[in-house]
Amino acid sequence: MDGKTRAHIKPGMVVNIVLKKDQRTGKLTEGIVKDLLTSAPFHHRGIKVRLDDGQIGRVQEILEEL
Repeated sequence: MDGKTRAHIKPGMVVNIVLKKDQRTGKLTEGIVKDLLTSAPFHHRGIKVRLDDGQIGRVQEILEEL
Protein backbone atom coordinates (compact mmCIF):
# COMPACT_ATOMS: atom_id res chain seq x y z
CA MET A 1 0.00 0.00 0.00
CA ASP A 2 1.24 3.51 -0.76
CA GLY A 3 1.30 6.34 1.75
CA LYS A 4 -0.91 8.90 0.02
CA THR A 5 -4.08 8.32 2.06
CA ARG A 6 -4.03 9.50 5.70
CA ALA A 7 -6.57 6.88 6.87
CA HIS A 8 -4.14 4.06 5.89
CA ILE A 9 -1.38 5.31 8.23
CA LYS A 10 -1.40 4.92 12.01
CA PRO A 11 1.23 5.49 14.72
CA GLY A 12 3.27 2.32 15.30
CA MET A 13 3.30 1.22 11.66
CA VAL A 14 6.58 0.42 9.90
CA VAL A 15 6.94 2.58 6.78
CA ASN A 16 9.45 3.78 4.19
CA ILE A 17 9.68 7.57 3.93
CA VAL A 18 11.61 9.91 1.70
CA LEU A 19 13.41 12.65 3.63
CA LYS A 20 13.52 16.21 2.25
CA LYS A 21 17.27 15.88 1.57
CA ASP A 22 16.67 12.61 -0.34
CA GLN A 23 13.84 13.80 -2.59
CA ARG A 24 16.12 14.15 -5.63
CA THR A 25 17.60 10.65 -5.28
CA GLY A 26 14.46 8.95 -3.98
CA LYS A 27 16.44 7.20 -1.22
CA LEU A 28 14.04 5.64 1.30
CA THR A 29 14.39 5.57 5.08
CA GLU A 30 12.63 2.87 7.10
CA GLY A 31 11.10 3.64 10.48
CA ILE A 32 8.15 3.49 12.84
CA VAL A 33 5.50 6.23 12.64
CA LYS A 34 5.27 8.39 15.76
CA ASP A 35 3.06 11.29 14.54
CA LEU A 36 1.10 12.18 11.41
CA LEU A 37 1.90 15.74 10.35
CA THR A 38 -0.35 16.11 7.27
CA SER A 39 -3.92 16.98 8.24
CA ALA A 40 -5.42 16.54 4.75
CA PRO A 41 -7.06 13.15 4.04
CA PHE A 42 -4.93 12.70 0.86
CA HIS A 43 -1.61 14.07 -0.43
CA HIS A 44 -0.28 13.26 -3.91
CA ARG A 45 3.38 13.06 -2.76
CA GLY A 46 2.65 11.12 0.43
CA ILE A 47 1.45 11.86 3.95
CA LYS A 48 4.12 13.65 6.03
CA VAL A 49 5.03 11.83 9.26
CA ARG A 50 7.53 11.98 12.11
CA LEU A 51 9.32 8.71 12.89
CA ASP A 52 10.20 7.44 16.38
CA ASP A 53 13.78 8.68 15.87
CA GLY A 54 12.58 12.22 15.02
CA GLN A 55 13.14 12.14 11.25
CA ILE A 56 10.40 13.74 9.15
CA GLY A 57 9.42 12.77 5.63
CA ARG A 58 6.65 11.66 3.30
CA VAL A 59 5.42 8.05 3.36
CA GLN A 60 6.20 6.16 0.16
CA GLU A 61 5.34 2.61 1.29
CA ILE A 62 3.61 0.96 4.21
CA LEU A 63 5.72 -2.08 5.12
CA GLU A 64 3.97 -3.46 8.19
CA GLU A 65 0.39 -2.77 9.21
CA LEU A 66 -1.00 -2.99 12.72
